[in-house]
Amino acid sequence: MENKMHGFEALIAEILADEGYWVRQSTKVTLTRDEKQRIGRPSAPRWEIDIIAFRAPDNHVLAVECKSFLDSTGVVLRDLQGGKFARTYKLFTEPVLREVVLNRLGIQLMEQGLCATRPRVTLALAAGKIKGDAAAVKRFCESQNWQLFDADWIRTKLRRASHSGYTDSVAAMVAKLLLRGGAVPDADVG
Repeated sequence: MENKMHGFEALIAEILADEGYWVRQSTKVTLTRDEKQRIGRPSAPRWEIDIIAFRAPDNHVLAVECKSFLDSTGVVLRDLQGGKFARTYKLFTEPVLREVVLNRLGIQLMEQGLCATRPRVTLALAAGKIKGDAAAVKRFCESQNWQLFDADWIRTKLRRASHSGYTDSVAAMVAKLLLRGGAVPDADVG
């Protein structure tokens, strides 16, 4: 089976790599039998996280779930809080699941020799589009100690990439083509 990276995930991965993280996509977290029982999914396959990003100096791992939703409704605050489409955000809406998966991820990375000691793991949401009050979504994520990479964050990082030196990165190339020389005015980006 081919492991194809989705475009939005690839963009977020490139931005995080530019921020000094090493990045892996579609990381499988292997839960123990007891952990599967604890989350109420005894026959669950390995849990998959869209992107993990590790920064060695502060021993920090981001477990990033990517929701572009660019041509759909967008991320809706009430769903992150357990609303109608809460199943779309399981790691965010199920505290026991989140605790078990993120704890196991830290252990797994250490056991694989990818970090020297048990890392601090933070859940993050990369959202290409937010419906409604984006500031409220940001405040909610902050109140939960999650990171939010929203469209404004992405645009800021791409603008910075457009002014950087040469790098063979799709994100940087596209940013330079669109943002250098006024091809697309900043107000029209997004």
